Amino acid sequence: MPAIRLLPDLLISQIAAGEVVERPASVLKELLENSLDAGSRDIRVQLEAGGVKRLRVADDGCGMPREDLPLALARHATSKIASLDDLEAVATMGFRGEALASIASVARVSITSRETGSAHAWRIDNEGEVEPAALDAGTVVDVADLYYNTPARRKFLRTEQTEYGHCDDVFGRIALSVPQVAFQLMHNGRLMQRLPAGDMASRVRALLGDEFMQHARPVEADAGQIRVSGFAAQPAFSRAGRDAQYCFVNGRFVRDRLLAHALREAYADVLHGARHPAYVVFIELDPRAVDVNVHPAKTEVRFRDSRGVHQFVFHAVERALAPSIVPAMQGASASAASELQSTSFAPPASAWVPRQQGMALEQPLARYFDFVRQDAPAAGGSATSPAALAPAARPDLPAQQADAPPLGFALAQLQGVYVLAQNAAGLVLVDMHAAHERILYEQLKKVLEGEPAVQRLLIPAVLAMSAREVATAFEYADVLEKLGFDIGQAGPNELMVRAVPALLARADTGALLRALLEELREAPASQVVERRRNELLATMACHGAVRANRLLTLPEMNALLRDMEACERADQCNHGRPTWVQLSMAELDRLFMRGR
Repeated sequence: MPAIRLLPDLLISQIAAGEVVERPASVLKELLENSLDAGSRDIRVQLEAGGVKRLRVADDGCGMPREDLPLALARHATSKIASLDDLEAVATMGFRGEALASIASVARVSITSRETGSAHAWRIDNEGEVEPAALDAGTVVDVADLYYNTPARRKFLRTEQTEYGHCDDVFGRIALSVPQVAFQLMHNGRLMQRLPAGDMASRVRALLGDEFMQHARPVEADAGQIRVSGFAAQPAFSRAGRDAQYCFVNGRFVRDRLLAHALREAYADVLHGARHPAYVVFIELDPRAVDVNVHPAKTEVRFRDSRGVHQFVFHAVERALAPSIVPAMQGASASAASELQSTSFAPPASAWVPRQQGMALEQPLARYFDFVRQDAPAAGGSATSPAALAPAARPDLPAQQADAPPLGFALAQLQGVYVLAQNAAGLVLVDMHAAHERILYEQLKKVLEGEPAVQRLLIPAVLAMSAREVATAFEYADVLEKLGFDIGQAGPNELMVRAVPALLARADTGALLRALLEELREAPASQVVERRRNELLATMACHGAVRANRLLTLPEMNALLRDMEACERADQCNHGRPTWVQLSMAELDRLFMRGR
């Protein structure tokens, strides 16, 4: 076995560079963080060939004195911590004191800096020579020919556009964290981004786009020891990947499993399937309550009270995604929205057709959806029209009804799919299946918290099932009973259903039960109730909700609108689709070019 020996300093730095300097984007991250720690208010980045040929960061920060320049390129030399207490409460972006030394070991580096109040600037490069230089203020770090002395490492770099894309991602993440700082990015002499200093909303809009902000809801929660702020996009803005997920802890971008799980759980009731939510979330807490020294690139953290942080973030985002209908009004003018928020929503007796009397309260579905199935028209005939089902006299609905509810009053049904309503802001379009699905889902969740209301069938339904479905039904009989089903075996491949959940008494029992059995079969037994409960309830709600081509009367449409207003998360169905949209009078006027 070879003898143990000390490694040369240069080799030590090059080994460390493997952890810190993965690609040009890693260099850019370290330099931008140093600029922020220096108190910069204007940072300018220049890249050539994706940052491989050249990467230059100039800032207007406090600068460094002449005697500190050699130490800036030394390993484990830093001005940011001096003791273990400092490390446990570190509040700066960088603190290890090895980034510049690692970068200088694999690239040609020069640093020019002028300390605030100094007569002139000083410059140092890899050779260690310090000489006078010209610079107005701040610091300029110039990194050229990355991996010029380690060609094997350079072979692992990708194309110029790929490397630039990674640099652009890092630039955007850091720019998001400090909207009060101005940023500029140039690539191969071309201006790519210019971000003036401003507020968080304007910075998020500049980097994530207008569409994100149109769907975003503000997140704000403060408990003294911890604060959460930012924006969470509605499920309609969900993505195929995680490209629009930004989470910051004390200004530092992190990829933390605990936080990712909390945020995903906050969307659990409104986003299903393979779609991913979009958000920009900032968590601020005592630096002593979080350990940022668990990863060389400082992208992972560890919380002292991980469960408390998880629950606080989860509830903050969940509340932001579940406001009342009024704040969520899309497209309404500010004056109209303000008017709606300040108005009592009890409609006048002459303007609102009440719910039909005599409906069984123990069956909420029957309460207001006593539907008439639309049959195929006979030859030479026509199907029953919605007008035929509506009351003979419809109340007058003025364009600006001061005491109208948020979603207004129903006008008609379109193609058996959409409900058209009029409110103070203009026209409301409601997807009746999506809206009813959300209402049923929320009602089922509440029912499941206690004893489920059960509807006994006068004549038990006998359903033909496969042997596998029959076996699954009896394996999970206790789960089905908790959901409100009473089943038995009527034959080798037959199930007898004696009772169903009261909320779903009008649903297709066979289709509903088969869908539930498929969900149960795919989930491990230990996870059915806890992890898959919401999926099971979503499946039940989807099968129990009113289908397209069901004709509704005006009282039924109005009852749907009122239940939407009383329902949490009524803006989207269980699959993330919007349930309603608002078209303001101004938007309608523009469509018809009124006033021109």
